[in-house]
Amino acid sequence: MRQNKDLSSFMRDDALDCICPDGTREKMDAGSMERMKFIGITGGVGAGKSEILHYLETKDGVKVMLADEIAHELMLPGTECYQKLKDMFSDEDIWNEDGSFDRKKLATVIFSDEKKRDALNGIVHPAVKKYIRTVADTERENGVLKILVLEAALLIEEHYDEICDELWYIYTREDIRKERLMRSRGYSPEKVQQIFDSQLQEAVYRKHCKVVIDNNGTVEDAIRQIDLAITNMENE
Repeated sequence: MRQNKDLSSFMRDDALDCICPDGTREKMDAGSMERMKFIGITGGVGAGKSEILHYLETKDGVKVMLADEIAHELMLPGTECYQKLKDMFSDEDIWNEDGSFDRKKLATVIFSDEKKRDALNGIVHPAVKKYIRTVADTERENGVLKILVLEAALLIEEHYDEICDELWYIYTREDIRKERLMRSRGYSPEKVQQIFDSQLQEAVYRKHCKVVIDNNGTVEDAIRQIDLAITNMENE
C-alpha cells in the first residue's frame, strides 16, 4: 500500500519545526512554504494508470495513494465498514473461512447488480474519502510534499474535486483497454463489456477533469504530457 502508514504518524506536533543552529526547535511559518498540490487521477479500467502512477512515484516530493487499497484496508475484519458489509452481503458466496471476503467474488457480485454496487459504494467510499481528506490536510500542514496524488475509480462520482486541486483523466481507446484486460486478466469479452458499461462515459471524464493525458502512444509520450501538466500547475 503506497501510503502504508498509520494516521497517527501524520499527526506529529513537531511536523512544522525546524532545527536552529543552537539545537533548539523553532516553528516554521507554514504560509511561507510552497503549498502542496493535490492531484486526483482517474480513467477507465485498463487505461494504463499504473504506469502513470509508477512514474509519478519516482519524482521527488511526490506521494501516491490508491483509493482501492485504502478501501481494502478499511474493509478488513474488525472495521466498521466490514461489519456493515457482513450484514449486507451475508447471503452471498463471497466469504472466506477466516471471515474475510474474496475480492474477486465480491467484484463479480457488484458488477452484475447495480443496486448492490451502489449499496457497497455508499458504505465504503465515504469512509475512504474521510481518510484521504485527513491525510491531505495533514500533509499540507507538514509542508514536506510538493504533490499528493490520488488514484480513484470514482473520483468524479464521489466529488473529489472538493478536496483536489486538479482532476486528471487518463484516456486510452476502448479497443486497447479491452485487449489489455483480456490478455492480462483473462477476462472474457462479455465481462470486459460489463465492466465498461458500469463506468462513466468518456465525455463525462473530459467534462470534469482539467487535464487529459492521452495514453494511446508510448510511455515516453505520456511522461512528456505529465511533466508539462505538472509544470503548468506549478506556474499557476
